[in-house]
Amino acid sequence: MPSNLPPLPAIRAFEAASRHLSFTQAGEELGMTQAAVSYQIKLLEEKLGFALFTRKVRKIELTDHGAQLATKVVDAFSTLRDAFEDVAEKNAGQLVVSSNTTFAVNWLSNRLVHFQMQNPDVAVRILPYGPNASPEFDNSDIVISACKAPPKGWIAHEIVQAKFTPLLSPSLAATIGSIEKPEDLLKLPLVDPRDRWWTIWFEAAGLPDVDLSGYPNSRMGSQALEANRAIAGQGVAILTPYFCKTALETGQLIQPFELTCRADDESWYLCYPPANRNSRKVRLFRDWVQSELKRDGMPVFSTLATVA
Repeated sequence: MPSNLPPLPAIRAFEAASRHLSFTQAGEELGMTQAAVSYQIKLLEEKLGFALFTRKVRKIELTDHGAQLATKVVDAFSTLRDAFEDVAEKNAGQLVVSSNTTFAVNWLSNRLVHFQMQNPDVAVRILPYGPNASPEFDNSDIVISACKAPPKGWIAHEIVQAKFTPLLSPSLAATIGSIEKPEDLLKLPLVDPRDRWWTIWFEAAGLPDVDLSGYPNSRMGSQALEANRAIAGQGVAILTPYFCKTALETGQLIQPFELTCRADDESWYLCYPPANRNSRKVRLFRDWVQSELKRDGMPVFSTLATVA
């Protein structure tokens, strides 16, 4: 169905000119020349079939029809401005972060208070996603993804590489006296024995033919959950030491071997769509994450990249 509305540029020019009663000032507000505003008003008058302004020397005045129309048009634009300002203000004050469970539980939850103290005008909402779910790419300002590629065209920063080694509780280690060689781990229950990280680590430790098929199968799918099982003494977990820093420092977990392996195709990424590149809240959060990583002695962000 065709619209009965005149062209929007003409309506915008009329709204500004009716408030300023000046084509010149309306043009300055709209980034147009005085002649362009006058032309748009002329088009609108031709479309309506009556004059909107009386042109006098060095000034303009609204006609009766123009004044009647201006009241409603100015009010309509005022409502539109308020609507956009309300949405923009709400959006500017709330940062939505969709985060992998491990990063959300083992990293963000312990540090987020510092970001909020530094930026009290930004309210952070965390949307954690589990092992069988996908990040909220469509509903978030920032996504912390693990092993799930962001959409094409998104900007992604590698923040934590997937390095791993066996960790366990001191009480579990004590059940076999001591752990001196990698083979000793096979005397204990393993958390997620089907995780390919176990095969990679045992092979690097000189045990390429380890058969883990006889172990009870479990799949937690999240380092946060696996670490909790290890802390509880339920088994040896293959984990990223960086995400278990507090548990290692407090003695809840121990790392029996220095050997740490790396999954080249797995990392945690901080990513966001190009439209958010210059967003203040996104920039503040990104820079804060980088400063926290740097404080921990972690490598700085990899070069800014766009996902192909």
